Amino acid sequence: MARYGMVVDLKRCVGCNACVVACKSEHNAPNGVLFTTVLEKEMGTFPHCNRVFVPVLCNHCDVPVCAQVCPTKATHKRPDGIVFIEYAKCIGCCACIEHCPITSDAGPGQAHALPRRHHGVREARGQQILNKVASKCDLCYHRVETGRRPACVEVCPTKARVFGDLADPSSEANTLVKEHGGWQMLPEKQTQPCVFYIG
Repeated sequence: MARYGMVVDLKRCVGCNACVVACKSEHNAPNGVLFTTVLEKEMGTFPHCNRVFVPVLCNHCDVPVCAQVCPTKATHKRPDGIVFIEYAKCIGCCACIEHCPITSDAGPGQAHALPRRHHGVREARGQQILNKVASKCDLCYHRVETGRRPACVEVCPTKARVFGDLADPSSEANTLVKEHGGWQMLPEKQTQPCVFYIG
């Protein structure tokens, strides 16, 4: 069985935000709701300074705290490793958002409670968003199930994002993690994220 994940190469990311726009378009997310974002940080002092860009998204953890605290089991880990929210089961309590160590400790949240849908706008390509529910990156499961890559990966002009099967030793994602010493956000939380960073 596949175990999907992503590798983000920080040396390749130029902060163009194409991934953010593609994700927002793919999911038809309302204003103010982002499932991925790019954090920016100035490093060093003039004249020896640099700007670093860090794309962040749901980390699709192997041990997802969000799924453990969901009272309706709307948030759960699929067999392929994607941590998924079934909107029809979600009651909007936001326990998943409150307990996620990545979104609560790593800056702006990547999971959101969505307002009621606006009528007259294009539907999302995945699940239809119902009333007020928690929502987050779902690794574009609807694309992955048809053999395509997530929208953010597909549009990245510098190939900073690589999606693949972490259970396959020969996958590009797995190879990058091994060859470049991939690291995960907040390893001390022991959630075993499936999003790795290199560079």
